[in-house]
Amino acid sequence: MAEEPQYPETPRIVVGDQIETVRVRRAPKYGVFLVLGAALGVFVAMILTFAFNGTDEASAAGIEYSQSQVFGFLALIGVAVGLAVGGLVALVFDRVLSRRARDVSVDHEISRIEED
Repeated sequence: MAEEPQYPETPRIVVGDQIETVRVRRAPKYGVFLVLGAALGVFVAMILTFAFNGTDEASAAGIEYSQSQVFGFLALIGVAVGLAVGGLVALVFDRVLSRRARDVSVDHEISRIEED
């Protein structure tokens, strides 16, 4: 036995029809740029942490920081700077891509479904 569709095809009545002009453009995904900037900041913090061994002299306050503490400090700064740089790069891409926007005509159709 063949199944009947739950929603049989109902007639559609077009109520309104308008031709509109819209602007089509590409836009970057800001979240991707922010995440990549933050990841780059953490990567730079890791390089800076392990590239420099520190000094053999004691500081004036007598405080010594471990490599993990130094990495944490640098990562906080690196993430903030990376987020800012990633956001700026996304804004620049957005401005460049908005110049290539083009106008397109679209048919905006308003319809309603008649119920029996």
